Amino acid sequence: MHESQGEYGLWLLAAINAAFFIFFAWSFYKPLTRWDWRGFGMFSAFVVALFAEMYGFPLTLYLLSGWLSATYPQVDWLSHDAGHLLEMWFGWRANPHFGPFHLASFVLMGGGFWLLASVWPILYQAQREGRVAREGIYARIRHPQYVAFALVVTGFLLQWPTLITIIFYPVLLWAYARLARREERDSLARFGDDYARYMREVPAFLPRRRRAHDSHEGEL
Repeated sequence: MHESQGEYGLWLLAAINAAFFIFFAWSFYKPLTRWDWRGFGMFSAFVVALFAEMYGFPLTLYLLSGWLSATYPQVDWLSHDAGHLLEMWFGWRANPHFGPFHLASFVLMGGGFWLLASVWPILYQAQREGRVAREGIYARIRHPQYVAFALVVTGFLLQWPTLITIIFYPVLLWAYARLARREERDSLARFGDDYARYMREVPAFLPRRRRAHDSHEGEL
């Protein structure tokens, strides 16, 4: 018990990890309006809550310890590895950092940050030229930055689910959808028919499956 409790209380490590991911996300997102800051603030709160439980105080494990200990008596629920709840629930008894959900979280988070890194130069160039961003991923979806944040948040949730982050998760997705709609209203006011045509041609969040005759028409 003493050894397991010693794996938590690492508040400096929690702060460093939270600050790193928040700054990394800010470097691509660069919020300007109060709505942008509200959405980014919710993302930051999600990250802080996550690392506070990952390295500071395992609130979820303590609240569920009675049920978890009775259901899975073979697991030391005060150990750090037990925080990978999905691996524990599905019987992954090897190193949880190599478990299927943990590896899937790396794929989602890596894909999300890669998407953020790839879309920002396109958006920045389009803003400088005063036009609608249409090239790259913007030719497939209208709001790739919010899709990227959703991927990162989903990856965090798979890796280390907590009661607080599970509650935050749908709120964050709703907030990103609302921010996307607000951006669309601003873009319609600024670009008019050009952006309205773009909205008809390109879906908001999920790319359409390309068909053979679409690719042929694009080449023509």
